[in-house]
Amino acid sequence: MNDETAAIEIRDLSFGYDDIQILCNVRLDIWRGDSICIVGPNGGGKTTLIKLILGLLSPDRGTIRVFGQRPEAARQRIGYVPQYAKYDPQFPISVLDVVLMGRLGGTLRNSYSPQDRDRAMAALGQTGLTDLAVRPFASISGGQRQRTLIARALASGGDILILDEPTANIDHESELQFLDLLRGLNERMTILMVTHEVGFASSFFKRIACVNRQVVVHPTSQLTGKLIQEMYGGDLQMIRHDHRCSEEGHRHD
Repeated sequence: MNDETAAIEIRDLSFGYDDIQILCNVRLDIWRGDSICIVGPNGGGKTTLIKLILGLLSPDRGTIRVFGQRPEAARQRIGYVPQYAKYDPQFPISVLDVVLMGRLGGTLRNSYSPQDRDRAMAALGQTGLTDLAVRPFASISGGQRQRTLIARALASGGDILILDEPTANIDHESELQFLDLLRGLNERMTILMVTHEVGFASSFFKRIACVNRQVVVHPTSQLTGKLIQEMYGGDLQMIRHDHRCSEEGHRHD
């Protein structure tokens, strides 16, 4: 699915809050059909990088282009699944209602069109939740809620899916189902996922991006069990930062 146009192109990007530098001289190409696992220590800049790609923050220096456009102009081409879904468990909202929110497009309206509902039901079908459409969102499991939020992102019709810690509050079986879902979606979408749980990265992601003020990308073939265990406080030289993988990234057989 890769072609000559990057889905996301970041050049010489720097960003900070007040006098605190968060990201410095970031250069990154994310290709159409790519799948990248974003890892790094707390405070290293992972969430800030995502907010910059979404156009929620503006860089102090450098540029970001999403399909050749400024992030603000390309926002409708990105589906975003946040780390936490804040909701009142007493609020009577159905699974379908949550997914329909993906059709709002940044505007408020009183009703949805038949096309909106068709797109929402199609997204529920992609995530295996059609039978739960009328169920209260508060009554379904953590894994089902996560898939509902993915369906909401899919309903927007984007070409890029960004997920922030999507497996943080789901069990192992739901995590495996979630990865199967990502494999299918990656056939037509570029996928970026922020996570601390990188043990499954090599089974799906083509590349891994280490974010700690700077961003260095490696093929997932460089991951080892020891490296995963020590990712956030041990011997990190096992990932060689002098290595640059090709634009196509690591390919799985």
